[in-house]
Amino acid sequence: MDLLTMTGMLGNGFLVSFQIFALTLLGSLPLGMLVAFARMSRFKPLALLARFYISIMRGTPLMLQMFAIYFMPYYVFGINLTTDSKWQATIVAFIVNYAAYFAEIYRSGIQSIPRGQYEAAEVLGYSGAQTFCRIVLPQVVKRILPSITNEVITLVKDTSLAFSIGVIEMFSVAKQLVASQVSMMPFAIAAAFYWVFNLLIDMLAGRLERRLDYYHD
Repeated sequence: MDLLTMTGMLGNGFLVSFQIFALTLLGSLPLGMLVAFARMSRFKPLALLARFYISIMRGTPLMLQMFAIYFMPYYVFGINLTTDSKWQATIVAFIVNYAAYFAEIYRSGIQSIPRGQYEAAEVLGYSGAQTFCRIVLPQVVKRILPSITNEVITLVKDTSLAFSIGVIEMFSVAKQLVASQVSMMPFAIAAAFYWVFNLLIDMLAGRLERRLDYYHD
């Protein structure tokens, strides 16, 4: 098999990896914010529930969570699994897992803002929502951006875990090509895909950080 054909097959696999990546961010970023607010809630049962959720998600392997979500409908509710079940379980597992990590990043950023800024905004007549959106949130974004970027880069690499549940993404294609072609070249090309994509993410995050430089501590 020539290099161009091999790269094309891996490129098709990367499209699946990118779908996992994009859908995970689309679901986990807002969910993480909700979990962070629940974690900081003064309503103790809600705060404890959020802490328990974060502990479970961060304390157990993502691969185990995928299998649990995949098999749970059948073993708990007797629902028959379909051809789409593996994909659905993968997306749900990635979202709920990464939401826990993002929640803690959000919480650390929000709690790092000095209390005096809230008091000053109140004196100026800002509502709670205006204070958060106009004063707190821009500073939080600047402070948590490096941590968010690290998690996003980790997510790109973690998409390869989807192969364990039978989702044919780029790493699965690379493994199949290595076995059929008896060559390590597919792994090298797959590594290049991951590296270039993560390099683009790092560059975009760097540009965003520079644009937020006017928020000085």
